[in-house]
Amino acid sequence: MKKLALASAILAFAFSLNASLARTQESKAAPPAGGQSPSSIAAPQSAQPAAQPPEQPRITAYTLPPDLYKKTRNLDAIFFSLTIFRPLFDLFVLWMLLRWRLGVTYRNWAEHSSRRFVLQGLLIAPLSVLTMDAINLPLRIFGLWVLRKYGLVVESWPSLGLDRLRGEAVNILTATVAVLILYALIRKSPRRWWFYFWLASLPLAFALVFIQPLVIDPLFNRFEPLAERDPALTVALERMVHRAGQDIPPERMYWMDASAKETGLNAYVTGVGASKRIIVWDTTIAKMTTPQIVAVAGHEMGHYVLNHITKGLLISGAGLLVGLFIGFHLIGWLLARKGAAWQIRGVDDWASLPALAFLFGVFTFVAMPITNGFSRYIEHQADQYALEVTHGLTPDSSQVAAQMFQILGETDLDYPDPGPIDVFLTYDHPATRDRVRFALTYDPWSKGGTGEFVH
Repeated sequence: MKKLALASAILAFAFSLNASLARTQESKAAPPAGGQSPSSIAAPQSAQPAAQPPEQPRITAYTLPPDLYKKTRNLDAIFFSLTIFRPLFDLFVLWMLLRWRLGVTYRNWAEHSSRRFVLQGLLIAPLSVLTMDAINLPLRIFGLWVLRKYGLVVESWPSLGLDRLRGEAVNILTATVAVLILYALIRKSPRRWWFYFWLASLPLAFALVFIQPLVIDPLFNRFEPLAERDPALTVALERMVHRAGQDIPPERMYWMDASAKETGLNAYVTGVGASKRIIVWDTTIAKMTTPQIVAVAGHEMGHYVLNHITKGLLISGAGLLVGLFIGFHLIGWLLARKGAAWQIRGVDDWASLPALAFLFGVFTFVAMPITNGFSRYIEHQADQYALEVTHGLTPDSSQVAAQMFQILGETDLDYPDPGPIDVFLTYDHPATRDRVRFALTYDPWSKGGTGEFVH
């Protein structure tokens, strides 16, 4: 859900857009995303059900053996540090680029190359994206090295490099569109550009959500009809979809070859309208039973039934509007104080792009606990929806959900005891221990009641 909730913010400024998309591709293909892993090579080609994992032990709480507990604690500390350090590093880099007047250099190159606005933008935006990515490359490599060291990523470095190049092409294309629209509006309406850019970002964000499963996702992973890989799972998912009152026919349910790149598990719903589809990773089929996979998909279905995508876009849009309004006032103040020293002629000058990105980066960093808090809220609602939609369909559905969270936690190396500050600042999902506890204790039916979302 996070990448959808941030879609409109992604379209705000080139640097913020680039960083967000880069992290999305890293988390997808690396999971910051070769060679084929044995499980993907051996995947069945016929329409026979996949072999199910052995029955799971009963879960009473999310626990890990001591060696794995220590591993998750160390990894959590690394991720916490990177989550806080990386945006601060980006802000430092942007500030230094302003002091070094690199944006002025790019502007001069663009203006000497052509007098046409569009051609200048086609030079400025890619150079800006490539500069930030080049500076951030050591951090990205370190993040990937950590994921490979801890066994969360199995993709080879050459394959990771190819994925990075594909992601870079997507970043440059999307950033260029955003920058051209932004500066066209700044020059057209110096006093209201912030509002008009906000209006333009909304349909662009929706378009991004729509085309992602059709155009972007296939660039990084292989998809096949789920009915050909696991007919029994397809039927089980159909029953859950029908009970949820949604329209996702079997031909829009897909198997994804995730094991070639990572060890993580997932089954999710993506897209909107005609592009809506259910995706099940082959790693999930290998490690979970059919009822557990249905519970995972039920969680994702909850995001759609409870309109979390629409709410996420609306809230992101509202945050973007506030950020643009504040940025409109602060950029004038900042350039009045520093513009002459930085050789920036005004907001409509291409050289102001790093300054705009800096201000928006400050806003998004300060808002990070708020956006993560909203994300945890809707993820908890989706957990509740999954319990309700599978109640009556799956025997002992609460225990199945607890087993599902236990498997996810063990596979993704989720730390069982994150501190409250860690959760508040960096967690966009509830802690796994809390999700297991909720799954085991949520039971309105035993008292004669019904679910809040599914009656």
